[in-house]
Amino acid sequence: MLVKELAGGTISMDIKDVYPSKIENFKIDFEFDYADRLIGKQLDRKVMKSIVENLGITVESFSETGMKLSVPPFRVDVQHPCDVVEEILRIYGYNNIDFDKSVKSSLTVQGEVDRSHKLQDLVSEQLVGCGFNEILNNSLTRAAYYDGLECCPPEKLVHVINPLSADLNVLRENLVFGGLESLSHNIRRQSSDLRFFEFGKCYYFDGVKREALKEPGKDGEPQNPLRAYSEDYHLGLWITGQRVSGSWAHADEKSSVYELKAYVENVFKRIGLAQNALQIEEFDNAIYSCGLRYKLRSGKTVAELGLVARALLKATDVEQPVYYADINWDELLKATRKVKTSFTDLPKYPAVRRDLALLVDKSVKFSDIEKLAYQTENKILKEVTLFDVYEGKNLEAGKKSYAVSFLLQDESQTLNDARIEKVMNNMINAMQNKLDAKLR
Repeated sequence: MLVKELAGGTISMDIKDVYPSKIENFKIDFEFDYADRLIGKQLDRKVMKSIVENLGITVESFSETGMKLSVPPFRVDVQHPCDVVEEILRIYGYNNIDFDKSVKSSLTVQGEVDRSHKLQDLVSEQLVGCGFNEILNNSLTRAAYYDGLECCPPEKLVHVINPLSADLNVLRENLVFGGLESLSHNIRRQSSDLRFFEFGKCYYFDGVKREALKEPGKDGEPQNPLRAYSEDYHLGLWITGQRVSGSWAHADEKSSVYELKAYVENVFKRIGLAQNALQIEEFDNAIYSCGLRYKLRSGKTVAELGLVARALLKATDVEQPVYYADINWDELLKATRKVKTSFTDLPKYPAVRRDLALLVDKSVKFSDIEKLAYQTENKILKEVTLFDVYEGKNLEAGKKSYAVSFLLQDESQTLNDARIEKVMNNMINAMQNKLDAKLR
């Protein structure tokens, strides 16, 4: 018609459609009872018939029980009865479907999964408030990263049968490499002061268990080979670069392991894990050049943190120090499963602070003093703080001086001098007997 109108052409024949094989219409048997069950309301049959006809669908037959429909080939989205119901509701209007007066539902009790999601949200908000950004890395990673790592042995890796590339041929055994790759990506783009966190699963394969599962079970039936594979949930934190940079109110300050330690312990507090329920020990392995490990009284490790080893930084093209913390989220939730949040009034009676200068061997750590203090006095001792360390002149060889502050408070009465003196004498005796400490 455009050619005829604008170019003076003439129409010499009718439109002819040429194709190798004709596409037939879709045939659908549409039952009204099915539509009523799906919609939750009985619609007028003639209204339903009118809607489908106006949508270009041919009604070949109509009865009290249903319709036989012929759908044009171009309506590839309408091939089943449920598709027809959706089209009818779209035109009829979802808002015109009334709810039944009685609501039918099944009650479910919130479980560990719901609790985990809630606490993840709380911790995420806390970390974001501290300047962290959340990252989400691929669970697939490079097997070469794990070569020579005794703490994450390559034989425990879960290999992909048909990997897309050598960079995505195994499931991760630790979150550290994904975070380092994210740091490297940002540092190369002139963003070097970074704080990242990630929630994610780690995966493990047990070859010895896999061989044992090849044997039939006690009932003679084949055993499930998937039992050789396991996974757990972790929270990883990475910090690098400057903690403070270009501030008029504060001198430039580099990030440190002590900063990361504070973030980790604040996560514990947020979840409800008491500090005195943990044992802290120093360690180093292929991931950390020096690190701290947090253990529960049961001996299970709940977190590790420290300075990332130079070999790992080199493997991911990172040229500045990185501090990494790995929190076993599953173990953390188990340890706090029975913890209940309680609220109390602010203390009516004042706290008392006493300081001690202790001369100890260089092998003695502050954590030893802190642990011993809480063991000696667990009722009114609220806080143990290290505020000075001195090594050098005027001290015996192999010795160092710790200046430690003890905060005492009784929430039921005012502390008198006699009780304070008794508590402090008990702690001094404990330090002298068990740590060979001397008062300066």
